[in-house]
Amino acid sequence: MSSLHEFHYRLPARAGGFRPGAHPGRSLGPGQEFAMHMRLFDNPDPRRIDLRASLRNPRQDWLVRVYRQRVSVPVHAVVDVSASMQFGARASKLQVAADFLEGLGHSAFRAGDPVGMLAFDAAERSDLLLPARHSRGAGHAMARLLRECASAPGHAGGAQGLAQVAQRLADRQGLVFLVSDFHWDLQALDGILDLLAQAYVVPLIIWDPAETEPPPGNALLAVHDAENGRRRTLWVGRSLRVGWRAAVARRRARLDGLFLARGLRPVYIQGAFEAEALSRYFLEAVA
Repeated sequence: MSSLHEFHYRLPARAGGFRPGAHPGRSLGPGQEFAMHMRLFDNPDPRRIDLRASLRNPRQDWLVRVYRQRVSVPVHAVVDVSASMQFGARASKLQVAADFLEGLGHSAFRAGDPVGMLAFDAAERSDLLLPARHSRGAGHAMARLLRECASAPGHAGGAQGLAQVAQRLADRQGLVFLVSDFHWDLQALDGILDLLAQAYVVPLIIWDPAETEPPPGNALLAVHDAENGRRRTLWVGRSLRVGWRAAVARRRARLDGLFLARGLRPVYIQGAFEAEALSRYFLEAVA
């Protein structure tokens, strides 16, 4: 696994849990971040006695220093494997998602976090389920499943499949990467985000440059709808190019509005996964 795919992530708030890790936690325990003083009677750990604080204490109690523990958080990737995700001029969007998952597995292992994958098209794909685990090979296993899936016939996608997957993660804390091109009806997305409200959700929107930018010049273009299988021929002229770009801008504005209303900022990936850009996203989002 190339270190170029490793990225650094962090949560915007303290995480719950007791398993040691890299993230600031809410629980008290072994750590280096000072939280408070407590009486030695209440926290009998003589190694943590603070002599200066004890001498200043008007009750003349022995005081010990108490620290906050850094913890690990469960990380899940929820991946859209519908037919539209198999489109791509140089590499399919599923291949780009697989590159991301390989980097995610490596990054989570380095951070001490368990990582897993759930997938959906028109329904939940239980054959692509990998429960969260702390393993050096988790990223490779997730990426391999997606790359094998990319060579199989795809099915139409939809919010129903995503809703089924979201039920598995409902009311769970942690970090959730929502990976899709979002080429399906967005009306149910708000309710799905309600199910994931306890987690920190990062939408990863994967688009291919061939679908966001029309071909240059006037020409006939044969198109194939990956979701419904329909084929047709379009005349690419100036008016179609203007309408094409306007439709992409409207879709992006709607996605931005849906996520920003929840305090979420989506990540747009076009053409290839760049680990450095994702690290920059977390630095800006949590700063």
